[in-house]
Amino acid sequence: MRTQEIDATAVETLLAAAVAAPSIHNTQPWRFGMAPATRSVEVRDDRSRALPLADPDRRALHLSAGAAVFNLRVAAAHLGWNPRVTLLPDPDDPELLATVQLTAAAEAPPDHRGLYAALLRRHTSRMPFTGRPVPEPTVAEMADAARAEGAHLYVPDILQTRRLLQVTSAAELRNATDRARTAESRAWIVPPGSGPYGIPATLARPLDRSGRMPMRDFTGRPHPTARFERHAQVALVWTVRDDREAWLRAGQALEHTLLVATAHGVRTSMLHQAMEWPDLREAMRAPGTKRCHPQLLIRFGYGPEGEPTPRATADGG
Repeated sequence: MRTQEIDATAVETLLAAAVAAPSIHNTQPWRFGMAPATRSVEVRDDRSRALPLADPDRRALHLSAGAAVFNLRVAAAHLGWNPRVTLLPDPDDPELLATVQLTAAAEAPPDHRGLYAALLRRHTSRMPFTGRPVPEPTVAEMADAARAEGAHLYVPDILQTRRLLQVTSAAELRNATDRARTAESRAWIVPPGSGPYGIPATLARPLDRSGRMPMRDFTGRPHPTARFERHAQVALVWTVRDDREAWLRAGQALEHTLLVATAHGVRTSMLHQAMEWPDLREAMRAPGTKRCHPQLLIRFGYGPEGEPTPRATADGG
């Protein structure tokens, strides 16, 4: 699909791509607008859907917005534009996180072959994976995707994977025993059909029967259990800096990585619990690295696609 006109159909395509990005608790903490004078899509934060306890610095909010920015870039290239991104463009307007200018492509748009189709298919899968290892070339391509956005992907060995999952389990236990935090997360469990935000109460979310895989327990009620993969594959997204721009770049790196994985038939889910506690976030650092700031842990493998969470419509959020 190639167009140079920013008509209603093009805007709908861009915004539908943007809202397909992952966000913590499916809060979708963003707002979008068009600036016709500059042919730019504006990405703003929506603090009404922030998480004051789990995300007091709005770091995860910036990750989510960064993922939406990357989806805008993919959709813009799909429509034939060369997207030019400016992060935090106005110091006097802190809610304006990024602009994506739609410039005419003097040459072929950025090579996102397969990524637009992957964008439409990507869902978080909270289901067990088969345990069949993802081939090294695919993992290397995922790491290249993160690096292209100014972040890093640490893929640990078995022992380090166990360590990262143990730290995540400790964070999940803290969350489960903190009344205020559990109330905050449970507020985003919603009845089916109640709206485009949050996680439907009926969405299948089995917990690991062995307790090795620390999937987030939103409700605290009895869950179905299942046998998860014995040897998980995980990857840690991290950055050298730890400021708002770095978080937005990390969000773009996250989504680029997830879309590359999806294009290869690899399923993904995100383990964010340890990032919500400063000491445990520090414990997630990749060994032997300097100035490593962990941003999010990705679990990846082969298995069910997972059920999509609801999304706001292109004109509704």
